[in-house]
Amino acid sequence: MQREKAEAIATERMQLIAPLLDPHVDQAVRKQLTAAICAQSGLSDRTVRRYVRQFQGAGFEGLKPQGRPARDSDAIPPEVLAQAIQLRREAPQRSVRQIIQVLEWEGRVNPGQIKRSTLQEHLAAAGYSTRQMRLYHSAGTAARRFQRRHRNALWQSDIKFGPYLPIGPHGKAQQVFLSVIIDDATRFVVHAAFYPTQDQTIVEDSLRAAMRRYGVPQRLYFDNGKQYRSRQMARIGAKLGIRIVYTKPYAPEAKGYGKLTIMERQLRNPLQMPPFLRRGLT
Repeated sequence: MQREKAEAIATERMQLIAPLLDPHVDQAVRKQLTAAICAQSGLSDRTVRRYVRQFQGAGFEGLKPQGRPARDSDAIPPEVLAQAIQLRREAPQRSVRQIIQVLEWEGRVNPGQIKRSTLQEHLAAAGYSTRQMRLYHSAGTAARRFQRRHRNALWQSDIKFGPYLPIGPHGKAQQVFLSVIIDDATRFVVHAAFYPTQDQTIVEDSLRAAMRRYGVPQRLYFDNGKQYRSRQMARIGAKLGIRIVYTKPYAPEAKGYGKLTIMERQLRNPLQMPPFLRRGLT
């Protein structure tokens, strides 16, 4: 199996089991989470528990599919996979088991020809896993109000519009953007810097700089900007064991970014900026 495909599958598996990796979750809650993940993904309880054991034993590498000769049972004809994708798109809540039933009822495959785990992995590789289709309704969506008790338990990140500076061609004024990450429990700013763009590269650079100084957080809390929803960010979270949580779309009251509003007000008047931000403008 190609390396890129193996990493994509491992990332998907990591995102799926992330709620179960919290050591503070008690057994009763863990069973409820496992049941919810099984219902959401179409995987069996045994498979989910196996993914958890593999991650605990070998980390991200343990979630990659094991190299083995391809079997006929692993192959799904392209026309059948296309029909399965169409069934998923028509009803995102439709489970893998239900998709297989429809394919069997319509005579497109023989009963028992396709396994749930096989179709699940093919759908995930194509970008149509249950989790991807129910992205905004997953159990991992952040709560409306929260406050973490320990540092590095949760970092929040956002990008703010900054002032215009003469950094363009021939000294033309160009707007800069502030990428900021704060620790939820302590309100400590683990990173803040101005950038000339607001794409995913500044998110990755900010996270790299923050982790280099203060370690790896347990969770990251982002909004739904495309800068944060990149494939590279998903892989970073999976490899480092960071659970990435996104706020619900069109629900600013759920973001918890009131902790960043003081800094946002200071941006409107550079004279009120903290010294470390003013240095970034000089």
